[in-house]
Amino acid sequence: MEIDLEKNKQEFIDIFKTNIKREGSEKLLDYLINSSDFFLGPASGRRHSSFAGGLCLHSLNVYNRLKRLVLSEYGENYGEIVSDETIAICALLHDLCKVNTYTVDYRNQKIDGKWEQVPYYAYNNLLPYGHGEKSVYIISGFMRLTREEAMAINWHMGHSDPRNLFASDLNDAMYMYPLVTLLHIADLQATFIDEKKS
Repeated sequence: MEIDLEKNKQEFIDIFKTNIKREGSEKLLDYLINSSDFFLGPASGRRHSSFAGGLCLHSLNVYNRLKRLVLSEYGENYGEIVSDETIAICALLHDLCKVNTYTVDYRNQKIDGKWEQVPYYAYNNLLPYGHGEKSVYIISGFMRLTREEAMAINWHMGHSDPRNLFASDLNDAMYMYPLVTLLHIADLQATFIDEKKS
C-alpha cells in the first residue's frame, strides 16, 4: 500500500504538539522521532497496516475514530469529561508497545512456480512486557498518565487481551472508566474498518 510517510508523520507531530502539553511530552516526542521506528514501522506483522509507516497511520486512524466517538457520546461539551489532551495521548500512544519490535526478514515463497526470497516483518520483541501494559510502561518513562489514561491504554485490546481469560479486571476497568471502552472501540474501528488486512 502506498502511503505518504512524511504527511502522516507531520500530521501526527502537529496533533501531538497541539494537544499534549504535559511535562515530559517533548522528550517523548523526541524519542519517537529520533530513537524509534515509530514513523516507519508496521502496525502488525501480517494483519492490519503491515507495511512501512503502518504504525503511525494506525495511530492517526485511532485518534480520528476516538475523537468522533467521544463527541458522539458526550456532545459538544465533551471537554468537560474527556480533554483533548487525554484523547490525543490515548489514541496516538496506545500502541507504543510495537516500537522497535518488527524487523525485516526474508522467507521463501513460490511465485510463478519458482521459489523466491520475499521480505516480511518478523516479530522481535526485545522488551517482553505485554501489550497495553508495555505501552503504559514506555509512556510513563517520559511523562505521567492519569489513572483513566493508563487504564484505557492498558486495556485497549478489550476482551481479546489474553489476560482476560481468568480475571475480571477488564470489566471492572470498563465500568469505572468509560474511556477504556471508547478507546477499544476506536482501535477496533481503525483496525477492521479503516485498515483491514494487508
